[in-house]
Amino acid sequence: MRILLTNDDGINAAGLKVLEQIARCFSDDIWVVAPAEEQSGTGHSLTLSRPIRLRKLGERRFCVTGTPTDSVMMAVGHLMKELKPDLVLSGVNRGANLADDITYSGTVSAAMEGALAGVRAIAMSQVYAREGMGDTVPFDAATAWGERVLRPLLDAPFEPRTLVNINFPALAADQVKGIRVVSQGFHDYGRARIDQRTDPRGYDYFWFGLRPMVHTPAHATDIEAVADGFISVTPLQLDLTHRPSLAMLEQAYS
Repeated sequence: MRILLTNDDGINAAGLKVLEQIARCFSDDIWVVAPAEEQSGTGHSLTLSRPIRLRKLGERRFCVTGTPTDSVMMAVGHLMKELKPDLVLSGVNRGANLADDITYSGTVSAAMEGALAGVRAIAMSQVYAREGMGDTVPFDAATAWGERVLRPLLDAPFEPRTLVNINFPALAADQVKGIRVVSQGFHDYGRARIDQRTDPRGYDYFWFGLRPMVHTPAHATDIEAVADGFISVTPLQLDLTHRPSLAMLEQAYS
């Protein structure tokens, strides 16, 4: 099995090392193509207004001066053009990719790009307990449970243009309660936080942040699964068409 690894935290991220460790449980044919620098929150963006630089760091290991989407496109369309991967793994992200935050996620978007290329694709993220942890975020749950979560997915019949999003709870490995297959949750848009500050020259600048997630009423989504101590496994689709609205809109234009 030929596996392509990527992420949005950058080529030197601790989570990418964890991902490679997990991937080697399944294959020795591992390719790493990841952004040269952190690209968190870039979503499914593609670099069109400046050139992309590709740097070889070792055998089947490369970094790209662009987004996670750029990295997967460079891998599938150039580096592995004659050796198409059988699997794309993106992560292990430092931080959650839950609910509608997946629309911002470079980690999930890299897996989306793999799915668009017709490759089985899975995104993996490690939730952490509090803000400000920096490089001290522990990947215990992902390291211990990664192989167990991935193995059933390798032979599962994925539908075209679908992917799977996995989140590991912020717990020690022996405290994880198990695995839950759940749907994507949603949170209140008011969760966004804008932190205004002033630089030494007297000019304002801003940091975007996120307040804690609000649980959904059904208590049956990825948000609650992770909060309850489970690993969440969520199938996602790239077809965003809201099919129930098709007839209504057709009637509106008739």
